[in-house]
Amino acid sequence: MYVAPFSLPGWLKPHQYINRSFSDLNINEVNAIKTGLSKLQSSEPEISIIIPAWNEENNIFRTLSSLSASETDKKVELIVVNNNSTDETQKILDELGIKSLFQPQQGITYARQVGLENAKGKYHLCADSDTFYPPKWIDTMVKPLEDSEKIVGVYARYAFIPEREGERFFFWVYERLAGIIIRLRKRKREHINFLGFNMGFKTAVGLENGGFKVKNVRKFDNILGSDDYVDESEDGRMAVNLMKSGDLHLIIDTNARVFTSSRRLLAEGGILKAFNHRFKLHTKRLSEYLNGNKI
Repeated sequence: MYVAPFSLPGWLKPHQYINRSFSDLNINEVNAIKTGLSKLQSSEPEISIIIPAWNEENNIFRTLSSLSASETDKKVELIVVNNNSTDETQKILDELGIKSLFQPQQGITYARQVGLENAKGKYHLCADSDTFYPPKWIDTMVKPLEDSEKIVGVYARYAFIPEREGERFFFWVYERLAGIIIRLRKRKREHINFLGFNMGFKTAVGLENGGFKVKNVRKFDNILGSDDYVDESEDGRMAVNLMKSGDLHLIIDTNARVFTSSRRLLAEGGILKAFNHRFKLHTKRLSEYLNGNKI
């Protein structure tokens, strides 16, 4: 049974670099990240990890630091898709020796799609540049795909990192309630649970069934309630496409639980306003979650 964490885990803290930028890291810290990431640069990978990034100089080195501590014996390639960044994102990727692609067409859908089209691995893991990944994340995410022909896509739970000390309790409550919604949606609307910062699938199935392509491309921030908010998402579309060929699988193992930035919730006006927005949204959609409708 999955239980939302009440506090941040010990594995995460070394990668937070609180109140520090990449330029503040000393040579030993940079080299430690580079050494760890060198294990994720196979030329003949079983697994591809793709991260889209747009102006993430303040976050992506933390994400990469967490991935540098990955514990896996599998052959992995890590690719970051630079989606028109105008800050120091590319410079950081180059300094850390990360393989990167440049996608000039703006939008997370385009970034994820070009990553998919260039991925060499049999299995495809999606990550985000403001999220932290536990050491056993890679193996835990891929195992159901390896063990079952029927399972074509996997996803796992997540928790938020508070901006200030003492706020974790409010996110814990939020995540407990979100867990109920995830279980309800699993009945008829499971594709909505499929989130781009913690999901994976069989690469060939994703490509053959249409990939990440959608009609309306969302921006990276895509804040709920904003004028340019896009409801259709590339990750949900991928889930729908995958389900043409098999099943999705929810992984409840804590080794697959990631910790992500709370900045988008805060951009909506804080945790209470974000909760209010989502409570209204999910109340309206409750019948849809239970009974389903045409996708």
